[in-house]
Amino acid sequence: MTTHSPGPGAHPYIVIGETHLASRVCATLCAGHRTVDHLARPGDEDLRTAMSGRPRGVAVLLHDDVAALRHALAVAHLSPTTPLVATVFDRTVADELRRLLPQCDITSPADLVAPALAGPSLDPGIIAVRRQDGQVRAVRQNKDVTKDMLKDVPKDVLYVEDWQERPQARWRNRASRALGQLRPHDAGTRLLVLGMLAMLTVLAADWAWLAGHGHPAAEAFFDAARVVSGVGPAVAPPKAREYQVLSALAMLATIAFSALFTAGVVERMLGPRLIGLIGPRTLPRTGHVIVVGMGQVGMRLCVELRRLGVPVVGVERDPQASAARLARSLGIPVMTGNGGDRHVLDRLRLRQARALAAVGSDDLDNIAVAIAAHGVAPHVRVLIRAGEHEAIAETRSLLPMGTVRDVTGMAAAYVVARLLGEPVTGVVVHQDHIYLHDSGDSFRRSELPAQTRCGHPSATRQERTSSSLLPSRG
Repeated sequence: MTTHSPGPGAHPYIVIGETHLASRVCATLCAGHRTVDHLARPGDEDLRTAMSGRPRGVAVLLHDDVAALRHALAVAHLSPTTPLVATVFDRTVADELRRLLPQCDITSPADLVAPALAGPSLDPGIIAVRRQDGQVRAVRQNKDVTKDMLKDVPKDVLYVEDWQERPQARWRNRASRALGQLRPHDAGTRLLVLGMLAMLTVLAADWAWLAGHGHPAAEAFFDAARVVSGVGPAVAPPKAREYQVLSALAMLATIAFSALFTAGVVERMLGPRLIGLIGPRTLPRTGHVIVVGMGQVGMRLCVELRRLGVPVVGVERDPQASAARLARSLGIPVMTGNGGDRHVLDRLRLRQARALAAVGSDDLDNIAVAIAAHGVAPHVRVLIRAGEHEAIAETRSLLPMGTVRDVTGMAAAYVVARLLGEPVTGVVVHQDHIYLHDSGDSFRRSELPAQTRCGHPSATRQERTSSSLLPSRG
């Protein structure tokens, strides 16, 4: 346990966790001259000792949802009236925690930043967008506010309005989904589709031949099906030399077509099947958003875009990742591969996409994906997730047209505001500033300190570990 006491406050705030978010929240509270007890990995006795000081508020900021649930329940048991903020990703765990602890404010960085990433994905003039209670609400900048006026922080910099996509875009989205049906996306599906279409072509040609020579439609279909299945024609008149040759060639060709179809079916059945051939999980062809990195933030962004009716496709390196399986259950197509690979971006039709969001957990990987995307399609909007000030500065110098979102900073601003008792409901970013959004649709700028690490030992180890990875990236 590490205690920072920059001020004379009698009752401290408690921050639990050794994540970057926990370190950022601790640093922000310390910069405001507040007493903070930072517990990286508290045991039962450590937590009991810290809670004996009657804290003003507790923030449970962990990656493990089960551990977050356990610590939140322990804090509520030791002090039922203490304000509590917890970050939980899994909706089931979050709902259960809300049921058990109605006084607990439960959120996740992914939920907080998804609207801020979805907005620029739809339109560069939209700061954030969210669908709620059947309505789509968009955050925009007041057109009367100039860049010089932003220095004085006017209250009407941002405003909220109802938003609806243009009819042309809605028709384009429907056409994209329709044209994506039966579109092969890898070698296995190409074999399956090729074999299936070839056998259907043989069936149709044989049926058309027989029907054109006076056979009833049902009888012609029966004979054509026998040819495709390799049984042979039911009736082959001795004088019908052309039909005999056609049937023989069709049966021989069907052997190869059946082999292709069977190989495609086997490979598809044994594979992860993250992309469908028909239905909602097909690859979109135009007007879609490509989300690289199907972690917590990427998953929430995909869900938010799907709720808005926007075609979306994810990219994940590990086909066995839990997020990939979750995306399949939600009807979100996910392509396996490296988002920084030009071949993968071409297969995803980046040039016809609306935007690309690089939202992996590694800032340097996101920068690499953004550079590759600009090389393939410079006109496509790029959104980049970042959490380190150095990475943000580097990204802006490399990609001036990219939109950067500091996920850790946004989540830290929200958590600190809730710990201080402020009635905030969301957080957005505009002109490099973080704004807190309240229930009255008004916005207030959040002033985060320049220091992003609180200096406790676990954060120091994390920062040293992250720095050691930089040279290997080149």
